[in-house]
Amino acid sequence: MNILPQVIFILVFAAAGYVLYKRISFLKRNIFLGKTETRNDQSSERWKTMALVAFGQQKMFKRVLPALLHLLVYVGFIVINLEVAEFIIDGIFGQHRIFAPLLGGAYTFAMNFFELLAVGVMASCLVFLIRRNITKVPRLTMPELKGWPALDANLILVIEIILMVAILSMNATDQILAEKGTEHYIALGPLFFSGLIKPLFVNMGEGTLIFVERFAWWFHIIGILGFAIYVTYSKHLHIFLAFPNTWYSNLKPKGEIANMPEVTNEVNMMLGIPTEGGNETPAEIARFGAKDINDLSWINVMNAYSCTECGRCTSECPANITGKKLSPRKIMMDVRDRAEEVGKSIDAGGKGLEDGKSLLGDYISKEEINACTSCNACVEACPVNIDPLSIILQMRRYVAMEESGSPAQWNAMFQNMETSFSPWKFPPSDRFNWAESVKDEEMK
Repeated sequence: MNILPQVIFILVFAAAGYVLYKRISFLKRNIFLGKTETRNDQSSERWKTMALVAFGQQKMFKRVLPALLHLLVYVGFIVINLEVAEFIIDGIFGQHRIFAPLLGGAYTFAMNFFELLAVGVMASCLVFLIRRNITKVPRLTMPELKGWPALDANLILVIEIILMVAILSMNATDQILAEKGTEHYIALGPLFFSGLIKPLFVNMGEGTLIFVERFAWWFHIIGILGFAIYVTYSKHLHIFLAFPNTWYSNLKPKGEIANMPEVTNEVNMMLGIPTEGGNETPAEIARFGAKDINDLSWINVMNAYSCTECGRCTSECPANITGKKLSPRKIMMDVRDRAEEVGKSIDAGGKGLEDGKSLLGDYISKEEINACTSCNACVEACPVNIDPLSIILQMRRYVAMEESGSPAQWNAMFQNMETSFSPWKFPPSDRFNWAESVKDEEMK
């Protein structure tokens, strides 16, 4: 018995597992460069949110056509990977279609269903390629997608199509070999979609057919392992991170802007209101707001790695629609890129966060964050509950409180709110005088 294929498979599988483990460790370390934040409240609501938004893709269906196509790819990805489990078992134990004799007709039904999904995935990916490269949907052709992001999106679609073609080619040649009575090959009954392409292979010799079938098998399993690794470098990391990202969603009303605990505690102490921590001496505040990724929370950084780059946030952003420089999608991509830069520097023994760069300034400009209206349209639009506004507000706080760098008009408003308790420069006692003037006008 030739065990060389088994040895090769186990080595390939182990190597892929090791690379994947190293990459996951890198991502985990990068995410936890952010500050500690605890969100374990309302667990039942969090499970419900994850089920509806991540698993059920609830928010995707605000745009029905792309949602249906995405759902088909998503279901296909999950279900077809059940067949990959058989590939792995076959590869480790040197078997061929180990479940076929056990399941009989049910196995044939499952293969037909897998092939139906494979064709659906190919059709969906083809439509997505057309939308990106021919019809050029505006949100998919914005400046932040130039270069690698555009290539990444196209590359993953092409890879998925090729992997589905490999499955159909493998099944077609497999069944021709079974009909010829070739050893180890099992007749499964009619497979509809792979049956349509059997004429492409039927005149090949037995040796050629075995080569094509084995090549397709190896190509698919290596492709899946390579895909798993590639995803960790791609925007498609959301396939996995969408679940924890939605679980840790901000469940507070979208209009509620969280106060800074440090400032709240200071104000409470000045007013004699008991604060958390009692009489303990407050820790020195390293920084108000956020200048770099370590000033953000780890949930903010996870949000960035979960970004699908779909652009729904930017397409709904009133600032972007009116020609401002702000793009919420770019904000998330910049946070992720900065985390990657810092992580690589740390691994290379470099300066890490002390490299002279920062998220604010080198990646995100004041013009961008000042354009935000704080309307939460981006948060509402995101299909995986990413919160760009939280990051924008934290950087604004840094600019205002650490640099005193807010626009002059804003500073005047801040001063009025501090002294007159409103954005307008008149005393609180005159606040309702305008109502009287309106009443007088109506009486005339």
